[in-house]
Amino acid sequence: MQANRRLRVRLTLQSGLFLILMFALVMLLAFLAREYRKEWDVTRSARNTLSQSTLDVLRQLDGPLIVTGYAVQQDATGGNVHKMIEDRLRPYRQAKPDLELKLVDPREDPKRAEAAGLRSPNELVIEYRRRSEHMPLGEFSEQAFANVLMRLVRGSASLVLWLEGHGERKLDGIANHDLGEFGRQLQQKGLKINSINLALAQEVPSNAALLVVTTPQTDLQPAEVEKIRRYVTAGGNLLWLIDPEPLHGLQPVAEMLGLVLTPGTVVDPSLRPRSGPPVFAVATSYAQHPITAAFRYNTMFPYARQIGLSESEEWRVSPLIEVAQRGWVEIDKLDDKPTFNAARDLPGPVNIAAAFERTAGDKQQRIVVVGNGSFLSNTYLGNAGNLQLGIAMVNWLAAEDDLVAIDPRPAPDSRLEIDQMMLYLIAFTFLLVLPLGFVLTGLVIWWRRRKAL
Repeated sequence: MQANRRLRVRLTLQSGLFLILMFALVMLLAFLAREYRKEWDVTRSARNTLSQSTLDVLRQLDGPLIVTGYAVQQDATGGNVHKMIEDRLRPYRQAKPDLELKLVDPREDPKRAEAAGLRSPNELVIEYRRRSEHMPLGEFSEQAFANVLMRLVRGSASLVLWLEGHGERKLDGIANHDLGEFGRQLQQKGLKINSINLALAQEVPSNAALLVVTTPQTDLQPAEVEKIRRYVTAGGNLLWLIDPEPLHGLQPVAEMLGLVLTPGTVVDPSLRPRSGPPVFAVATSYAQHPITAAFRYNTMFPYARQIGLSESEEWRVSPLIEVAQRGWVEIDKLDDKPTFNAARDLPGPVNIAAAFERTAGDKQQRIVVVGNGSFLSNTYLGNAGNLQLGIAMVNWLAAEDDLVAIDPRPAPDSRLEIDQMMLYLIAFTFLLVLPLGFVLTGLVIWWRRRKAL
């Protein structure tokens, strides 16, 4: 009897000590978890981890970034909106420790909300170096937030002009051959776009970051060409997209740059379409240049032309893109099954883009010539890395070297499509079958132990 009592006391003491030690261990783990945070992203596409492009944007912010979230603390469904904002911005605060987050309930501080000039009920106001941007909370995504940061880095908007009046592709056009979607992307990244008709304008404005010239469909007047020449001579930056068509009066500009524009269209037999000639040239490797040094995407150029270059003491010329390693430049008229004619055609690889640099007065002048305009058109912009390449070219031309390789990735589609029957099955399983199974299992275990006593 005495032994049983001692045994029970000893077991009680051991159980009590175990509980005390377990409680101390839990408290220690809680303290460590609060003081030292460590996370692992185990999602398939790492959608909870900031992309390298976004981290690069954050590194450009060399001062504090202040984000003020104006939102009700609790929405109509009972959700904690402030906690949701904190969770969404946590990866950014980890990457940039001087990112300060402030949360304001407009109902509790209406004067401050009114002074902020809110445009929607729940909104983020991002401030950097006395510049600010507004973002509705419902539009928050990694890409949208990174675009806001890029606009803040740029400061005052850079002006991108495009030549019009001769049937050129438009940066705000909606036709398939236009560059409207590309223009919209430029605007999202803090650039201002506008057209210029040199039949009306006295000169190309000197405050323009760059001029975009695409292939005209009618001849330019000599006076218009002379205005472009003066713009280039004065050190203006230029993005010239040349299709396999006549230059329609722009030959003097080509001569200024020393371009050798052979006739014909690039043919790449390695990528044959289901019908028609193989005129889609794919680029997989690029030259070592600030535009393409960190470029990691394939790009596609439909109906491209060769950009030949002559030696120049005035310009520093860099070929950028070679395509059609096993293809050629087809001089004759294209048919569905073109064949290489050694007597007339030019064998690949074919250079289709070049970058030009020189010092003009007190500034660095930059020009990019691409033997294709379709790769930035509304039809083909979403193919491969065409958009990223176009953005990199414009950033370099606008002298935003630090932003050349920055293009935030879009958030992946993480929706789970479940039909109504599957929802009922999941609810039945987790709300009835599993709890009932746990109860029955507990009853069986209890009954067996009772019989064993």
